Amino acid sequence: MPSKVLITLHGNDVAPRFDQTIEVFIASIKSDGTVGEEKTMVLPQASAEKLCRMIITEDVQAVICGGIEEEYYEYLRWKRIEVVDSVIGPFRRVLEAFARGGLQPGTIFREPTTDRSR
Repeated sequence: MPSKVLITLHGNDVAPRFDQTIEVFIASIKSDGTVGEEKTMVLPQASAEKLCRMIITEDVQAVICGGIEEEYYEYLRWKRIEVVDSVIGPFRRVLEAFARGGLQPGTIFREPTTDRSR
């Protein structure tokens, strides 16, 4: 289980595009699957190259994002970083699923809808 995960953010959700991300959430995952230290970082501008550099510098073992260009996906995999892409939903739900080991590429978390016909 990776011990440090980075989630690209857009508000409270996973950012739809890796290369347009200006805010990230980084958390440590303990061996029992609980979330440890957390921090949010804001980048001065959107840059996939600088984001990749920060991922390496921060010693991140897993990245969770929406869409990611193959070039950056392959680069991160080459650096032995797990990439869980095409994820949609609130970052807290995504983080919980990842910590439990239940997050797969393409996972979509939908908010429950209320039936207004009653």
